Amino acid sequence: MSKDSFAQSAAYLKQAVPLMIKYQIPTTPANYTLWYSYVSASMPELNHAIDQAIKLQGTCSLTTCERLFHQHLAAQDEQQIETMKLSLAAMASELGHTMQDALSDTGAFQTMLDRSFERLSQIDDEGLSLEDTMGILRDLVRESRDVRMSTMHFRSQLSNAEKEIKELREMLNETRKLANEDALTGLLNRRAFGLELDSLIRSRHPFSLILADIDRFKSFNDEYGHLLGDQVLRAFSQRMRECCRDGVTAYRLGGEEFALLLPGRNLSLSRQMAESLRRAIEKMSILDRKSGKRIDHITSSFGVSEFNSQETGDTLVERTDKLLYKAKELGRNRVMPLAL
Repeated sequence: MSKDSFAQSAAYLKQAVPLMIKYQIPTTPANYTLWYSYVSASMPELNHAIDQAIKLQGTCSLTTCERLFHQHLAAQDEQQIETMKLSLAAMASELGHTMQDALSDTGAFQTMLDRSFERLSQIDDEGLSLEDTMGILRDLVRESRDVRMSTMHFRSQLSNAEKEIKELREMLNETRKLANEDALTGLLNRRAFGLELDSLIRSRHPFSLILADIDRFKSFNDEYGHLLGDQVLRAFSQRMRECCRDGVTAYRLGGEEFALLLPGRNLSLSRQMAESLRRAIEKMSILDRKSGKRIDHITSSFGVSEFNSQETGDTLVERTDKLLYKAKELGRNRVMPLAL
């Protein structure tokens, strides 16, 4: 690295660290890379995404940092580095033993080769018979064949290792994805929800929470089977996903329970979004592939709350959950609180 490049890198690092401290970003290698890239302004799309998150959340939350890192940076460097680490850990022992065996065979062959040539050199001095000479040559052929087989096995092991590296890369990406995503719907899961909620609360930036529940979901499973139930969950999730713009994020908390976190939104705006979502779900029509019938009586209930700076994440969720169940008690297919 040139002196100018080193000075520039140091300057970027001096800018990145205070920003991480300001927004309470954990000092992990991934986050260093993310914020170093941000201050260097080398990736406009990344900078725009971080600026939008800060504008809406007052910070860049843990899950947002993780998502942006994997979207913009991990595919280029970190995934390959992690994959190589996993690959080496998984295969080093096996390849080491194979290489040791190959080297051992090669060493033994070299010893045998030296001994054989020494014996062959004695032909003139001691007058070895043709049978003795052919015996030496047969030994050479046999030993060389064994070394060749050992080398071929080692090459095969290396080829298998290359395939395993590719598989490990795919597994690593899938594991990382599953850590924060719900497998059935593709929405973020309860773990991601908890991380994001904690981050928003620490920032003390205004935000609201929507909790949603599919009405009488158990009856869909009982009457039509779990396959249709899964269809309903995926269709519901798609409606939730359509709300995810300007910082809004959707989560499946488990079963038929869902959530939306809305940075920078007050109660009135959040309630309007929940109402629009309720109407969109009410219009859903799903084909039951088994019976050929269309299911068009899907409804949902919602609880909406605006964060109070004096409460915790648990109390916010509990308060919103009570509103959701109040909506159920009043007949379902409605948003609580009632229109402001």
